[in-house]
Amino acid sequence: MQYRREIDGLRAVAVVPVILFHAGFSLFSGGFVGVDVFFVISGYLITGILIGELERGDFSIARFYERRARRILPALFLVIACCIPFAWYLMLPQQQAEFAASIAAVTLFSSNVLFWMQTGYFASDAELRPLLHTWSLAVEEQYYLLFPILLAVFWRWGRQRVLLLIVLAALASLALSQWASDHAESANFYLAPPRAWELLAGSICAFLLRGRPSFANSWLSGLGLALIVFSILFLDDSLPFPGIYALPPVLGTVLIILFGGAGTPAARLLSLRAFVGIGLISYSAYLWHQPLFAFARLGSDTEPTRLLMTALAGLSLILAWLSWRFVEQPFRGKGALLPSRPRLFAVSGLAIAVMLAIGLAGYLAKPPTRIELEHPVLLANAEREARTGMGWHEGSMPCEGFVSSEGLNCRRYGDGPEKVVFWGDSHVLMLGPAVRPLPGKTIYVIGLWGCPPLLGVARQDRFGNFYFCDQPGTIDSYAKYVESLQPDEVFLVARWTLYARGHYVQSRLQRDTHFITDGRADFNGAESSAEVLREGMLRTIAHFSRSARVYVVQQIPDMHEYTPRARVLMPAVPRSGIEEWHASETSMLHQAAAAGATVIETHDAFCDAQSCTLRDGMTPIYFDDNHVGYLGSRRTFEKLVNAM
Repeated sequence: MQYRREIDGLRAVAVVPVILFHAGFSLFSGGFVGVDVFFVISGYLITGILIGELERGDFSIARFYERRARRILPALFLVIACCIPFAWYLMLPQQQAEFAASIAAVTLFSSNVLFWMQTGYFASDAELRPLLHTWSLAVEEQYYLLFPILLAVFWRWGRQRVLLLIVLAALASLALSQWASDHAESANFYLAPPRAWELLAGSICAFLLRGRPSFANSWLSGLGLALIVFSILFLDDSLPFPGIYALPPVLGTVLIILFGGAGTPAARLLSLRAFVGIGLISYSAYLWHQPLFAFARLGSDTEPTRLLMTALAGLSLILAWLSWRFVEQPFRGKGALLPSRPRLFAVSGLAIAVMLAIGLAGYLAKPPTRIELEHPVLLANAEREARTGMGWHEGSMPCEGFVSSEGLNCRRYGDGPEKVVFWGDSHVLMLGPAVRPLPGKTIYVIGLWGCPPLLGVARQDRFGNFYFCDQPGTIDSYAKYVESLQPDEVFLVARWTLYARGHYVQSRLQRDTHFITDGRADFNGAESSAEVLREGMLRTIAHFSRSARVYVVQQIPDMHEYTPRARVLMPAVPRSGIEEWHASETSMLHQAAAAGATVIETHDAFCDAQSCTLRDGMTPIYFDDNHVGYLGSRRTFEKLVNAM
């Protein structure tokens, strides 16, 4: 294929926003679409090469995979090797085991499947995974396992029929992606079938331009560039992606490839030396940036500063040039290292086997991390607390007449005449290990994971889909069971900050958003979620106050801004930041008290005037950012006992 400088420039437009998005710059809220641009470019370039070989009659699948090995493997294995010592030094044991699993998955080009099973791309913990970005390499390589072979098989049908088949396949993949946007969000993002249409869009361009230079149309190529820039600046991770929301960056890339001929303003801009230079090193830049950011976050107690992330973004480009110059280039072109194809395949196979062995050994044998060696007691106690954190007391009994469902639990403690109900989400479930029978009382603990104990509400994710346990009326049906017990006291226990704010963590974007709604058509995200929380709280208090004493339990201190490493190693954190995060909940608690409920404050069980503790002696209290193990549950339960 004829070399086109503007395509290399387009790579720069793709990779820089990806880097800045992962660095946390809100201006580039849609920077993740750079991967979609890469997919289209890849489909165009590789299909163009394959068509040329098929037309000449010298297509070779061995030569194709040789090119892929020379292009992909050297820099990839270098980055993985550099990550291993940092992972040992900075990661907690479970993080290191997951990292080891990702090494094994990357070497088999199946990391997209692993991450699909482990985490969402936009989840807060995704930023701590050094090899998360390799999901896109896995998608490409899975695509190229089949596409060249299928193209060669169907080539005898003629170019026009093959092009029609590719168009139909692209439309089918796009339809699948759009369907999966509503039904399988994570699979839609990570897996190859819903992504294939983006690579096929590039393949279609290669067919349309075969035997002719690209068309020169300033308006259409300019529109293409505008669509990409629009996507980078105005899309964000609140959208169900890819699906139809990936059309602007994909169509924009297609328009530039087809109509960005020499002389157009878009081509002249993209052909500038700065764009082309970054484009040439874009693969290595893509490989380096995520490990740098992930290890910076893993080594910090809170989110790294903007200055540090900017410096690391610049460092990723420096490392990219070095690896492009001294690792990528020596394996490509004339005089390449390992010029013999059999030798290249043998060395590649050996490298894959070594990396696979390292990954499997790290995952299965779980060698101790540096933190584990230096803090064995803390780590052992933290693991014990995590195991017991969401468990139930051995002496508890299941509730009578209660139909359990996914995520739902009900346990009974004691056999006294006075009935006490603790009702809530996972925050009531974590009390389980500490709950004990009390004289004269029967205690019921009813927990519905992730769902607030409020009448007349439902819970939606950021796409407007209802949460698994929270279709309209579901929570009300559990409230009816609470009412059927004829309780004397009802305690409402939940992660109120989540429902008041609508998201888990305070970051550049509202990641992991989960809003509560009462079904109004004018529902407006976080603003409405806070109002629905207030109204639902007052409604629930009024309902149960007719026959029982109602208590609203303050959420335990939320350690949202502190990393897993900090929650294990730090003894305490400043109370001021914690209280600031809980401000919206505090306002709601004042209204609950005014409505007649008794508010039970829990923060004093964990905090003094200046700080909130993260340890009980040598035992970490938290096993994630908002749940505690047995020792923390006992502190909370004692506050409830004192209230009773």
